Amino acid sequence: MSDLEPGAAPAIDLREAMRTARSLRRFRPEPVSDEVLARCLEAATWAPSGSNAQAWKFLVLRSPEVRAVLGPAFREGWDWVRTIYGQAAEAPPADDTSRQARLTRTMLHLVDNFENVPVYVLFCYRLTGFVPEFIEGGSIFPAMQNFLLAARAEGLGTVPSTWFTFAEDKLRSIIGIPDDWRIAALVAAGWPVGRHGPVRRRPLHTVTALDTWDNPFLTP
Repeated sequence: MSDLEPGAAPAIDLREAMRTARSLRRFRPEPVSDEVLARCLEAATWAPSGSNAQAWKFLVLRSPEVRAVLGPAFREGWDWVRTIYGQAAEAPPADDTSRQARLTRTMLHLVDNFENVPVYVLFCYRLTGFVPEFIEGGSIFPAMQNFLLAARAEGLGTVPSTWFTFAEDKLRSIIGIPDDWRIAALVAAGWPVGRHGPVRRRPLHTVTALDTWDNPFLTP
């Protein structure tokens, strides 16, 4: 079961939400209501935006046409990425309970069932041509993070991805995305099977520095 039942009011400390908003890849079949999605999307609009331009658009996707495109795209993405990491095409043996095996099983479940994800949210940003493209997209990722944290507070499971790129032309055509808009990421969301839990990250002192590159920022 998820931490919250569908429709329950969110109540969670912000730091706890950040600490436990790990990617979840198994979803129950219940739909995500427009009311819950609206709260998460409103949180996305509160993100920082350069010059307050708010040159973003958040597309809620549920249609069969979109699902028919995304399912094969994600399976192609898995075939590509697994070769990079040296992973086998099939699921690990049932008696393999290692962390990597558990992760692989959840990934395979998502890939094999991507057409059945309750809802997808596509995060897009508009190009202006005034600055390099990656700078123009600098506001869309804080917006997506706000969405992920709000979804965690609601009890939703989410997982962001860029595997939409394996069918981007078809996706753009179905949705009607203008040429001057770029897709930053796709988030799959739904009521999760299983529970949220702590993310696993490297110790702070290994990824921080004070004043110079090689001088560690030592925490108290």
